[in-house]
Parts: sequence; structure tokens; C-alpha cells
Amino acid sequence: MNKRRLGVIIIIILVAVSFFSCKAQKDEETIAEESFGAAQVKVFKVKRQKISEKLFYTGLIEAQNKIVITPEVGGKITKIYVESGDRVRKGKLLAELDTRPIRLQLEQAQAALAVAEASYNDASRNMERMERLKQENAVSDQQYEKVKLAFDLADAQLQQAGAAVNLAKHSLNVSLMKAPFSGVIASKNADVGDVINPMMGGYSPSSGVVTLMDFSQVKIEVDVSYQDIVRIKKGQAAWLKVSAFSDKTFPGEVTVVNLAADPMTKKFKVEVRVKNPDLLLRPNTFGEVVLEVSTHEDSLVIPQKAVLKNSHVFLAKGNKAVKREIKIGLQNTDLVEILQGLEEGDLVVVEGNYGLENGAELEVKEVK
Repeated sequence: MNKRRLGVIIIIILVAVSFFSCKAQKDEETIAEESFGAAQVKVFKVKRQKISEKLFYTGLIEAQNKIVITPEVGGKITKIYVESGDRVRKGKLLAELDTRPIRLQLEQAQAALAVAEASYNDASRNMERMERLKQENAVSDQQYEKVKLAFDLADAQLQQAGAAVNLAKHSLNVSLMKAPFSGVIASKNADVGDVINPMMGGYSPSSGVVTLMDFSQVKIEVDVSYQDIVRIKKGQAAWLKVSAFSDKTFPGEVTVVNLAADPMTKKFKVEVRVKNPDLLLRPNTFGEVVLEVSTHEDSLVIPQKAVLKNSHVFLAKGNKAVKREIKIGLQNTDLVEILQGLEEGDLVVVEGNYGLENGAELEVKEVK
């Protein structure tokens, strides 16, 4: 009985071994069939076109002109004529201080000027008479000197009174705060009734009465390494990109190239200016500066993704992959210039090229 049961177990084991052996053999055949199938690829037809090598930097966008409007004299603010976001022209009255004390000072100075003018006119007439008498030797030197001294004193008092009037007029003028250039009110920093001091201006964003910006042209300052600074020149073309307008570039130019490196960072400051007539670019936001440092007008080019390690590509020749060594020239984020190894019209594999081997069978799905 035990022998019979043992025989049954042996038969079951043999059947199982046979089943799994057949399955493994079929799997191997399937893998073999798949491994020898054609690789599906996309190719790019090598062509001639312009290619430029570019440098990319990120910097802070700033207005070309910015000023915190603060009067030159202290006083209480009585009127503010603008709000944040208002566009203003050069010369527009933005705010004014309480001018009553200054107007009284001006009236006082003008009255003193009238007295000084009368005194000067009287002393001038006396001096003219004395000059005639002296020529006739009809007066003593002492009398002459006394009249001349009175004339000089009247002349000095007249100049002093005139200066007092000019000072009062200046104080009155600077109490009326006007826009020194056309622009946009970036912020309103004070309210009517605030007492403002000229020493408050220019030290923080909240100083002064209002902040005026002109960003019809913007500037961006970037830090450039020593290796790149030798390739950048004043007047060189530049472009600005911002995330808010990802499909748009703003043309500009390099306006400043520092010759000395920053002692801390060991990098060079480069300033780029970009026209902004529609005010799409906003100050105090970040942008990407693109500098075109080298350009070849008529070059053989292929996409970056076609180039594999050790500077080689795969060509699609018929239905076979052909490995080809290449020599590379200019490069940018999208394209590579080919100096040697390819010809115009060659089909270069751009998708499906990783893992390819020389002579592998190909199935071209798309030609770009």
C-alpha cells in the first residue's frame, strides 16, 4: 500500500516538473521574440539654420527711476492729491504742506525788503550828492566816509532782505511737492495731518509722503563669473523672460559691465536695461536674463536629446541603427551645432535612442 502511494507521489512530481519546464521554455521563446523585435523610434532630419549660444542669469527687476517724495522743509501735510497706482506726469502736484506759516514769513520778508529798498534809495541819493561835493572839495573826508558807510550798510541790508524773501519763496515752493519725472505712484506713505520731517525721507520704503517710480524702462543687475564676463560687452543684445509671460520675450541691451569683481563674491556686476512701454514688467519681481554671446548663421544642427554620452548619435539607415561619432560646436538649451560626422538630410534618432546598439532593427514612427 505504501509503495502504491509513493508511486503516485512520484508521478505527480514528474508531471509538475514537466509543466514548469514547458512554461519556462515558452517564456524564453517569448522574450527572445520580443528582444529581436524592431525598436520604435522618432527621428530628426539634419538641417541648416542659425544657432546661438546663450547665457542665462536670474535677477531682480527694478525701475529705472525711483524716488521717495519728501519736502525739504518740515511741516504738517494738508493735502495729498494722488493714490497708489496713479499715473502722473512730470510737474504734477502730488501733495502739499500747511503753507500758512511760510506765507506769513514771506509777507514779513517782503515788508522788510520794501524798508530796505527805501533805505537803500535814500542812501544812494545821499551818496551821489556826496560824490559831487567831494569832487568840488566841499566836504571833509570824515563826512564822506560817514555817508559811504551808511550807503554800504543800506546795500547790505537790501541784499539781506532780498535773500530772506528768496528763502521764504523757496520754502513755499518746496512745500508743494511735485513729480520730478513722469511715472506711477508705487506707494502712499503718509496721510493728511501727519507732521513730516525732511530727515525722514529716503531711509525706508515707508519714508516720505509718496514713492514715485518710472518703470517705462526697467533694469536688471546680474552677477557674472570671470569665465563669462570676457564674452559680454556694453551694448550687447539681451532678452528678459518672466514667468507671468512665459511665451513672450522682452528685448534689451547690456548697459553696464563692471571691470572689477566684487571682493566678496568674486563676480562681476552686469546691468541690462529693457524697454517696458506697456508696464507689463513689474519692479521687485524676478526675471531671467538671456545673453546671446555667439551666433553662427548657417550651421548643421540637431536637437540636444539626440546626442548621447561620448558625443555620438544613432542614424536611421533604412531600418537599421548606425552609430556615428560627431564633433560638436555651439550649444544652447535646445540645439547642438554639428561640425563633423553628419550631413544635411541625415535622419538622427531623437527618441528611443537610449539603449540602442549599432545595427539594431528600427521602426521609424515619426520624422521631425
